[in-house]
This record gives sequence, C-alpha cells and structure tokens, in this order.
Amino acid sequence: MTYLKLMMGAASALVLTACASAPVTETTSATLVETPAAEPAMKVDVHKGDFVEIQQFVTPGGVSVWLVSEPSIPIVSVEMAWKGGETSDPEGMEGLSDSVVYNMNEGAGDLDSLGFQTRMEELNMSFGCSTGNDWTSCSATMLKENATEAMGLIATAFAEPRFDAGPFERFQRENLIAIKQRETSANWLARKAMTDALYPGHPYARQTSVESIAALTPELAREQMRKLMVKDRLLVTAVGAVTPEELAPMVDMAFGTLPETSEIAPVADIALPPPPAEPIIVDLPQPQSLVSFSAPGLKRHDPDFFTAYVLNYTVGGGGFESRLMKTLRVEKGLTYGIYTGLSTSDHLDTWNGGGQTKNESAGEFLAGIHDELNQFVADGMTEEELSDAKAYLTGSYPLGFDSNAKIADQIMSVRQQELGIDYFDTRNANIDAVTLDDVNRVAKTYLAPEKFTYVVVGQPEGIE
Repeated sequence: MTYLKLMMGAASALVLTACASAPVTETTSATLVETPAAEPAMKVDVHKGDFVEIQQFVTPGGVSVWLVSEPSIPIVSVEMAWKGGETSDPEGMEGLSDSVVYNMNEGAGDLDSLGFQTRMEELNMSFGCSTGNDWTSCSATMLKENATEAMGLIATAFAEPRFDAGPFERFQRENLIAIKQRETSANWLARKAMTDALYPGHPYARQTSVESIAALTPELAREQMRKLMVKDRLLVTAVGAVTPEELAPMVDMAFGTLPETSEIAPVADIALPPPPAEPIIVDLPQPQSLVSFSAPGLKRHDPDFFTAYVLNYTVGGGGFESRLMKTLRVEKGLTYGIYTGLSTSDHLDTWNGGGQTKNESAGEFLAGIHDELNQFVADGMTEEELSDAKAYLTGSYPLGFDSNAKIADQIMSVRQQELGIDYFDTRNANIDAVTLDDVNRVAKTYLAPEKFTYVVVGQPEGIE
C-alpha cells in the first residue's frame, strides 16, 4: 500500500489488517543510479514496507537522507535536524539557541527580513527553524516546480545569515515580555517547581532570564549557529514529488557551507530522586488550582514501552474515554479536563499528568487522582478497555500521515529516536501484541500514586 492511499483515506481497513499481525519487511538495494561523470555513483537502498516505501541514500556531499517519493502530489516537504539544542547554551546565555532559530528566516545574503519573507511568498514556500533541549530543527515546504530555487534560498540562509539588529532586538523584546508574563502563568510555575524538585541544576532545568537575554548579541548567535548546524550531526527526511537523483544536489547545495563538525558538551542522564511526601504548593492568586504530577517513566526502547502506551490511553490519555476523565469530570464534576502522558527525551523519561479544579475542591481532586491510580494498581484494566485502547491507537494512526509535511515529520521522529526504518510496519503489530497481563503488570510497576511528585499552583483548599 502506498502512503498516498493513506493520505486519500482509501483502503483504511487494509491498513488495520496489515498492521494487525507482524508484517514482513523487504529491504532491497537499488542498482547504482547514473550520475554525471564528475560525481561518484550514489547508492540508494529501498525499504519496501507495507505502510510506506522509504529510499535511503547519502548524498555526494555526505548528507544522510530518507525520502518518500510521490510524483502525483507536486509538493516537496523537507525536515532537517541536528543533534544538540538548548542544553548547549553557555551558562548565563540561556536563550542563545532560540535566538539562532528565530533569525534563520529573518534575512540572508542580500535580502533583509522583509526581502526574505517576500521571496518566500514569491516562491510559494515556507521555511522556519526551532530548537528544544536535545535537537535543533528546520522545516521547509515548497512546490516541485520551485524546489531548486526554494532550496537555493535555504542555502543562502545557512551560508549567509544576517542576524540584523532589527530582528535580533525584536527577539529580545519578545522574550523579555514572555519572562514577565510567565511569572503569573500557572503552567510555567508548575513546570519550574517540578524541575526544581526533581533535577535542579541540570541543563534541562535552566531558564532564560532578563540578564541572559540581555547578554545575547548577533555575533554570539552566529557562533552558536555554526556550533549547532554541522554536517556530521545532520539528518534529513523528505516527502513529495522528487527522486533521489533530483533531491541530492539540492540537499548538497543547501548544506554545502555548513561546518563539518563541532563539539557540544555532553549532558548527563537524570535519575529522579524519591518524591516528596507532600504536594509542593506554589501560591498564585487565582480562582483555580493547577495540579501537575510526574513520576519515572520508560525509555523509548524499553520492551514495555508499547504496553505503557496502551495503558496510558485508558488512564488519562484517551480524552473522555480515560478513567480519570470519566471519574473526575463526568461523575464528580471536579474539572473540565485531566490528562496523562508519557514523555521521552535523550536524558529523562517521565509519566506525567495534570488538570485544573476550583481552589475549594483541590483536596478532593487530588484525592480522586490518588484513588484512580490506586485502583489501577489493585485491579488493572478490563478486557473491554484494552480492546478499545488498541482499536483507537491503531485505527487513528494513519491520520498522522495526511500531508507531506506530517509524513516527513513522522519519519524524522523515527530517525531521531532510532526506532528503525521498519517502525511504521511494526508499530500497530506491537500495540496489538499487548496483553491484559502486560498492562496490569506495568500498572503495578509505575502507577502507584506514591511514586509521583505533585505540584499544586493556586490557592488550594483541603490539602494537608
């Protein structure tokens, strides 16, 4: 089945049937592609999966690419990612990596910010970058007919970024406003209290400040860009009306001026401490209390990860189908919404949750969370809940593949987490393989309420 069929919604029943049992994955090596005499031959490996066909190759310039070709849709989406992100900011310069990605489409070469944005509109393309703790990323989408010119504009952004004073100062102003506003944000206060309690001093816990934003300069941003965006940590995924032979020279043109390598300080893994015996309360004058809770989770490659993923749907990840929502919203009317989720990263894995309630019902709300988690530990899931969770998690999966950009992003996530090129073929089979004994065993291991750290932001009542 081609990915195009998924996008068009055809044969969705076949998708579920194909994923219901362990698929057979065929990986073949294509013959050498003819290239101009001056270039070395480029080898393309083709993974012919049931879910999607992925072509793997390394460009003559040394860039690793995964490509899904679909000639019937005249759009090309490209994802680029480099290992390394905000944790590489020097102490006292938090926000430096953010300043880099903010300015990547704010002018390059002879084009100032307005000129760059105008040129993107003329080419019917988009291009922007972002950064997180562990990765720095850029995304681009363009028409096939303009792909070479669009990638040329991106090449200029990497080769000759301007970091002009106007856009850079705008970045600083926006961040200074955000720093002021976050002091009254319940979500930000909860995150800060949680990080301060669980991993204080770790690079994941560092925050921007008025002083760190003021210390940034365009020159520092330019240096940081050259440290983050280097060839030997670059991954590329692409989807659309393009072949390996067409894409490879455009990729090499875009990234040809990047440094070969750089050094980024290693980041230590986080071992969470025992949770405090009592909830952490952060005073904030407002009519509601925000309750956040977090406990150790599972690594993405843990054999029990898919089991925990299925279990989480029933605990709090399934919206109105989750037990926490049914009990605390529908039955007791204590909240408009409550959720749980698994969070994985390079150095920290957690099982998190949160919700809001009136200050006067905060104690009852917190007790209700404890009761539901205790019930999962004691009684586990039912066969009906397990069946419903599997049906939703497998049946809704193709919805994440309804555009070139979404597919390129999904493939990039697989590359970043090193899940294997056959992940799309085996993912639903792994979910269907989860048993009731599996989920109930994992519930007993991870969901005991005393394993969680609780943070309450507001002016809660009824919490001793």
